[in-house]
Amino acid sequence: MRFRERRKSAIATPAYIGVTDEAWYRQLLSEHPDEVNFWRPGGRRGFAAVRPGSLFLFKLHYPAHAIVGGGWFVRFERLPVSLAWSAFGRKNGVADRERFLARIRKYRRDEPGRDPFIGCIVLTEPFFFSESAWIEAPPEWPKHTVQGKTYDLEVGEGARIWEAVRLRLAAASGGTEGEVLTTASRAGLTELVLDEHRPERWTEIRSRLGQGGFRVAVTGAYRRRCAVTGEKTLPALEAAHIRPYADQGPNDVRNGLLLRSDLHRLFDGGYVTVDPDFRVVVSGRIREEFENGREYYRYDGQRLSNLPSRDEMPERSFLTWHNENVFEAGR
Repeated sequence: MRFRERRKSAIATPAYIGVTDEAWYRQLLSEHPDEVNFWRPGGRRGFAAVRPGSLFLFKLHYPAHAIVGGGWFVRFERLPVSLAWSAFGRKNGVADRERFLARIRKYRRDEPGRDPFIGCIVLTEPFFFSESAWIEAPPEWPKHTVQGKTYDLEVGEGARIWEAVRLRLAAASGGTEGEVLTTASRAGLTELVLDEHRPERWTEIRSRLGQGGFRVAVTGAYRRRCAVTGEKTLPALEAAHIRPYADQGPNDVRNGLLLRSDLHRLFDGGYVTVDPDFRVVVSGRIREEFENGREYYRYDGQRLSNLPSRDEMPERSFLTWHNENVFEAGR
């Protein structure tokens, strides 16, 4: 019998139910990650089914007709396996890179090569239900489909599933570990998930990214180009924290710059900074200490050549902090 319609609430954004295999679920169930990569072996079509901050649930392939966990959607990026592995490691739901490649080849008809591109659906604060707490998937779901679906959380099957998820997460917040396993912050998760008026949590999620999610988000925000040089060679690019994570800097894309690896080291060492007007400033220390630096001084005073969209631009307060606390101008 279909779940009866719920009273009207502020829930407006649908949830997405993605299909995965049991090996991915079992691996992550035992590892308690703070983020996961719900990867797709191809990913050429992108992913725009839901907005960032939306609920994303995991359904197992047939014959396991069940929803076994979920997380909060952050971003989709198409990335080479090498970057997906270095960013997430075992949070890709596989034990090592060789098995990762083998799993990708299992699902692709073409020969993927040594470092194929895959679709990366980045999720934060994932949770995984023990088998006794699995939720029955919608009865109309075709047995052999591998495509996911969106569901309205206010009515019908979407409302039934949303209520079941909420009850399991509430049990987890009360310490009932036998019912559900979750690695999210219990207090924060309960406050947000159990409040019907806040199903979209992008404001909170911005600052709750893991290190892998931060790296992928910054890489995507800068369109895979160095903010200073415009360099596009992906293995040479690194996501830099403006205010270091170890010094209370959040894993927020607005606290990030995508930099060529040598510029990243100089930025972290205080030899280079970016001022609040997005202009590069190069310290005289490079010349004083190394009697060199021509490659870098040509960028001095230059506005960043590559910036993200407005809502992902570097936060000026973070840039000011770096200028005042890390950068040393030299003589």
